[in-house]
Amino acid sequence: MKKETEENFGQGHLTDATLLEFLEKCDADLAEDYRQRGCAHCGGTLHRANYPRKPRGPATGQSVFWRHSFCCEKEGCRKRTTPASVRFLGRRVYLSFVVLLVAAMRHGLGLKRVRVLREHLQIDRRTLERWRKWWLEGFVQSAFWKQARAQFMPALCQHSLPCSLCEAFKINRRDRLLDLLKFLRPLTISALLF
Repeated sequence: MKKETEENFGQGHLTDATLLEFLEKCDADLAEDYRQRGCAHCGGTLHRANYPRKPRGPATGQSVFWRHSFCCEKEGCRKRTTPASVRFLGRRVYLSFVVLLVAAMRHGLGLKRVRVLREHLQIDRRTLERWRKWWLEGFVQSAFWKQARAQFMPALCQHSLPCSLCEAFKINRRDRLLDLLKFLRPLTISALLF
């Protein structure tokens, strides 16, 4: 991922002050589409039941983010349903793009640069290693990846995930990063994470 003439192409997204706002708008649009479909269990009307999250990542500080969620209106059902997200990776503390980009950058950065990046984002070394292990073991064994990997020709190198995914989606542009986060959306509501 390291380019001769520029910084690692994922680092720009980590310093983009408007990326979080952009991803929030995308999540809001996705959630509205989901709400309009109605309850998947009984077909009832869905009402907002958002809940607060305090994710870690660049420019989050002590900010509270709202995770889009819904509750069925019908008595006897009242099931809560949370749509997939491009901001959150399941119940993980860090924002999804941080988990993706920092794990991917681990492939192309020297140990000193990784240390600086970890300190800047306040990511413990053990957390980074857990992310790497999940990408290389848990993710490649997931039912999602076993089905989704067929979309890539030539096949992606599983030993360099998520770097190979970032390269396949050419995430140097924000819209391409969004495409990758949308691709990973089924994982945002899965119990398979870490």
